Amino acid sequence: MGKSTVATMLRELGVPVFDADAAVHVLQGPGGALLPAIEAAFPGTTGPGGLDRAKMGAAVFGDPQAMARLEGIVHPAVADLRAAFLRDHAEAPLVVMDIPLLYEKGYEKTLDAVAVVSAPAGMQRARVLARPGMTEAKFEAILALQVPDAEKRARADHVIDTGTTLEQTRDQVDAVVKRISGDY
Repeated sequence: MGKSTVATMLRELGVPVFDADAAVHVLQGPGGALLPAIEAAFPGTTGPGGLDRAKMGAAVFGDPQAMARLEGIVHPAVADLRAAFLRDHAEAPLVVMDIPLLYEKGYEKTLDAVAVVSAPAGMQRARVLARPGMTEAKFEAILALQVPDAEKRARADHVIDTGTTLEQTRDQVDAVVKRISGDY
């Protein structure tokens, strides 16, 4: 949808951004704090390089109990990092939480406002399928887990449409930051 691009724009404006995906990658990467617990719950899914995503995917996709077990390991650790981020930036007038599956997991209830980054469906599909290792089947599986984009847009306090030029996206980001911080 363009979340990474928008996150970069926010950082350029001096807004601290917590990236939940990046936190997960650190926790599951080489030497990651979650590797022992993950290996104990899912033997053979970790190694010197960290989590083997292909093996983990095979272990949890299509198995709700296995997915819940994995989430039970990962989500509390990410919540701890998120809390530390908020403590570290307590004086900032605005912070952004980049959280995938925000609505699906109910995290929107913990925020003062939600800005959804969105692009037209065809553009989203093209962007995602251009990623290394992405397939139509994986993309469809990801979409099946998510609240539909139209619903996210309807529920959001702010929508940043990334189906435009970078300059137009930057203008939208600037406007949202000003509205939320009261400088508008």
